[in-house]
Amino acid sequence: MSKEVVLSLGLTTIVGLSMGLGSLLSFFIKETNKRFLAIALSFSAGIMIYVSFMAILPEGMELIESYFGEQGGHLVALAGFFGGMLITAIVEKLVHKFGGHYHGHDDHHHEHGHHHEHGHHHEQNGEHLSKLGIMSAVAIAIHNLPEGLAIFTAGLKDISVAVPIAAAVILHNIPLSIAISVPIYYSTGSKRKAFLYSLFVGLCQPFGAIIGYLILSRFFNDLVFGILFSIVAGIMIFVSLDELLPSSQRYEDHHISVYGAIAGMIVMALSMSIFHHHH
Repeated sequence: MSKEVVLSLGLTTIVGLSMGLGSLLSFFIKETNKRFLAIALSFSAGIMIYVSFMAILPEGMELIESYFGEQGGHLVALAGFFGGMLITAIVEKLVHKFGGHYHGHDDHHHEHGHHHEHGHHHEQNGEHLSKLGIMSAVAIAIHNLPEGLAIFTAGLKDISVAVPIAAAVILHNIPLSIAISVPIYYSTGSKRKAFLYSLFVGLCQPFGAIIGYLILSRFFNDLVFGILFSIVAGIMIFVSLDELLPSSQRYEDHHISVYGAIAGMIVMALSMSIFHHHH
């Protein structure tokens, strides 16, 4: 193994383990602090939306354009971006199909909550939270695979580019792991379960790097990187719009969600300018 491979894999593993750290932080939160849950979810969404549009997608476009020229590159990148959304939508449909539905029906329970005994409604909410935690875990695990690969491949090209990307990913891994572990902890009461879920999802990053490297290393070039980056951006936007923001709005006034998302964007903007992750 070359030095670049070892360094990149080490970096990706540290990034993956940061999800465990986020999970541990979430246990210091008071048991049913709904406002915190709402802010953590929307903060994660703000981070993911900002990093997708301001860093990952532009980078993907730039790499693809070096192959297809500006117009062609732009189209291929956008196809990757919307393709990433489509893939996530299909995966989500499948997870819902086999993991039970909760989207449509739950609002129904919300409106008619007062007709149920309080306990039943609470149980409904707990069940929703548990599914949300697992859905977030699945979605984030899936996006962690290419993200791990993205950090790893950036490291193979230039470790100084990979470090700021890794720092940015660690920054959003912490709230993301909170988005997984808080709902699972609230619904099951088990810190261990919440921690293990988050850690497993985090470890998908180095796992994605290894698998991707074994499969793709023969084909690695800027075009493959560019397409991967575009797809990852699409996946992250979809997860934010479909899962994180709507879930945040269930627990608190929707303005709180908006402020949380904006705060996430500000944090990401500052971290990216500190680490000079731009072209």
